[in-house]
Amino acid sequence: MKRIILAGLAVILALAIFFAVLPPYSDNGQPLQNQSRVCFQQSCFSVELAVTPEQQSYGLMNRTHLDADKGMLFVFQQDGVYPFWMKNTLIPLDMIWMDSNGTVIFIAKNVQPCGMGECPAINPGKNARYVLEVNGGLSDKMGLKVGDSTSMKT
Repeated sequence: MKRIILAGLAVILALAIFFAVLPPYSDNGQPLQNQSRVCFQQSCFSVELAVTPEQQSYGLMNRTHLDADKGMLFVFQQDGVYPFWMKNTLIPLDMIWMDSNGTVIFIAKNVQPCGMGECPAINPGKNARYVLEVNGGLSDKMGLKVGDSTSMKT
């Protein structure tokens, strides 16, 4: 009887460990390996982190839905001018460029998918360290403007 109980406990422990290390999944079924939180005053977003060149190139491509409290935070190794585009992006986005202190330096509002034609680059023309992508229109709903600051947990 003891062996059966110990075997059952071992199975439960193994399952608990398995599910504890299993990554959460995004809206499109991709595993979320890096998650964080970004807040502007009263509005907070759970964000996927895009830190590698591969993650940054793919971004939010092919997503058909993004929850209102979700987004993607692009984290760059150094300050620089980082143009973005909407190639293969299916939902309108607000793109918020921030400097290394988390201060908003540029906002591209309600950027629409570019469809089958050319995808123009959105270039802030300013050095940034972070770019946050959220659903289109949210920056206006929040009253977000250049000069506002954020708190980030990356």
